[in-house]
Amino acid sequence: MEWEKIWREVPTPAFVISRELLERNLQILRKLREETGVKILLAQKCFSMYRFYPLISEYLDGFAASGYYEARLAKEHGGGENHVFSPAYREDEFAELIGLCDHIVFNSVPQLKKFAPRARERGVSIGLRLNPEHSTQAHAIYDPCAPDSRLGVRCRDWEDSALELIDGFHFHTLCEQGADALAETLAALESKFGDLLPKVKWLNLGGGHHITKSGYDLKLLKTLIEHLQQKYRLEIYLEPGEAVALDAGFLVSSVLEVQSDQPNVILDASAACHMPDVLEMPYTPPVIGAAAQGKKAHNYILTGPTCLAGDVIGRYSFDSPLKEGDRVVFGDMAIYTMVKTNTFNGMPLPKIIATEGDEWQIVNEFDYDDFKRRL
Repeated sequence: MEWEKIWREVPTPAFVISRELLERNLQILRKLREETGVKILLAQKCFSMYRFYPLISEYLDGFAASGYYEARLAKEHGGGENHVFSPAYREDEFAELIGLCDHIVFNSVPQLKKFAPRARERGVSIGLRLNPEHSTQAHAIYDPCAPDSRLGVRCRDWEDSALELIDGFHFHTLCEQGADALAETLAALESKFGDLLPKVKWLNLGGGHHITKSGYDLKLLKTLIEHLQQKYRLEIYLEPGEAVALDAGFLVSSVLEVQSDQPNVILDASAACHMPDVLEMPYTPPVIGAAAQGKKAHNYILTGPTCLAGDVIGRYSFDSPLKEGDRVVFGDMAIYTMVKTNTFNGMPLPKIIATEGDEWQIVNEFDYDDFKRRL
């Protein structure tokens, strides 16, 4: 693909998502399905570009939602199974969900008892989220097993009466991690809930599995899946988001100003508005053609155009000096970007562009009225 040509041509700021790169990930996931019989769902909280839902439906088993809107989006544009989990359900939305979803997962025994009978009457498969209380990551904001977490039923909270209402269990503890972290978590899960696993039909291992990342231990993942299938006779689900769209997109921005007395470069893309994970994780996103500070001749701090002093994307070095109008392209910008954008400071939202081959097309764009309707 002529990426340089595309990056020069597209209006900025813009998310540019590649069908070919997306399909590369989907092929890896389909092979895993074929080799193990595991069912794989797209976690829409990570990637919700519904233009590609028909393509995703060709490779995966369905979609996982975090609430009514995502469940409806999958029903309208996707195919296959439609799962939903929420820490707590609204009464007015639950009636809609039981008409949209094949599987509904509850976060607590009280919520299960309140809503599950109505869902069962509609033939919905019911699940309950478990908390294995085993942390495998350092990012507290993304750790469902952190102390005082509100997510999932702990062993001490279990009630045997819940078994009468459920078909399966769900847990989600990982965040962009490998199969080794899953192995640890499964050991903790079996230690606390192993006696219950033979009593249900399915187990959903949640998301956060970096299956399509180079170096991921697919052999270990297959071993873990087969262990659960053989020992407990369970149908196994995975619901990755990152693995589906990893490295499949870019955020293309333009230089607005290179400050003469500081190493700051102000772009038309904002960390705070367009890639909030940069500040939340925090992390420094890759830039095409750039390196870490000090590695190349020209060093800059890339920043956004908002009034937030901390709207800083990161420190980078380039082979050549940056100047007004240059394009700066951030990598791995399909996941947790479009789903998290906001209009703080009245910032315009980036256009959403799809590529196929060397052709690109704007599939969604936003204007002043989109900003105004949110206020």
